Amino acid sequence: MTVRQDLMWLVVGHRTTAAIATAVELGIIDALGGGARTPGDVAAAVGTDPDATHRLLRALSAIGVLAASDGVYALTEMGSLLRTDAPGSLAPQALLQADPAIWAAWGHLRHSIRTGDNAFSSLHGRDVWEHRVEHPDRGRNFDALMTSLTSVVAGAVAATYPFRSGAHVVDVGGGQGALLAAVLRAHPTLTGTVFDQAHVVGSAPPDLADRWTSVGGSFFESVPSGDHLMLKSVIHDWPDEESVTILRTCAAALRPGGSVLLVEIVLDRPGYERDAAFSDLNMLVGPGGRERTEAEYAALFAAAGLRLTRVLDTGVLHAVAEGVAAG
Repeated sequence: MTVRQDLMWLVVGHRTTAAIATAVELGIIDALGGGARTPGDVAAAVGTDPDATHRLLRALSAIGVLAASDGVYALTEMGSLLRTDAPGSLAPQALLQADPAIWAAWGHLRHSIRTGDNAFSSLHGRDVWEHRVEHPDRGRNFDALMTSLTSVVAGAVAATYPFRSGAHVVDVGGGQGALLAAVLRAHPTLTGTVFDQAHVVGSAPPDLADRWTSVGGSFFESVPSGDHLMLKSVIHDWPDEESVTILRTCAAALRPGGSVLLVEIVLDRPGYERDAAFSDLNMLVGPGGRERTEAEYAALFAAAGLRLTRVLDTGVLHAVAEGVAAG
């Protein structure tokens, strides 16, 4: 491809997002989960127009989501990641990006760049969290996405950080507890608590029931005490003032000799520049937070009475920033 063609694909990238999200939302991807099918078979299975379905399948084949052969279409390895039952499925991500409110907020990016304000709240008059409460189906999809994304990172975090034997770990803002589950399974001497809003917080998996508690509440007010307090993709959702408030409640709950662990994208880590930069832009458009450099995380820790001791590379996009009580 020429430079011009490469640029053109970037400019019209919204078409790819819409095509993928439509195939997920209409059940087309799952309809292909059992093997190759003709466009007519797929259309009959999901109740769509046969000709339009064929045109969509052809487009998805052109970008590698599907493979075409002798008039039938099948999922590729990449396309299989969009199945709703796939481990680490990206189906919730596709549905999130196609949420009309999110889609419209990205169209409002120019407002954020001109003013520095959050695009979503400016456009819709409410923040993304209120939006998901008002639309429970979108809230459930977001929770499913967080569980899916965390499942990809959790094993690396569990293997990278030296959790103290016999310690109690709190997964702050942990949703269904995917990160906590990975840590407890990797470290049999640990116990843990998953903490999130009452309508979100997950219950213990059967194999971890004797080492797991679930607690509902707000991390702006208080969090359960523990030796290691983990926050994955929490602080990046919030501006500095709110982030410091969250970290202060964690500092207050930290047992002697314990640590606060931020599992976050760090802007100045080499090798992840594209992912980090566009995740940062996503924070500006969506929740109103930001991705940060190591120095910026150190400043947040200091403002909350903590001290950044190290940033551990996990071998994946997210690093572990460790903070301990200052002094």
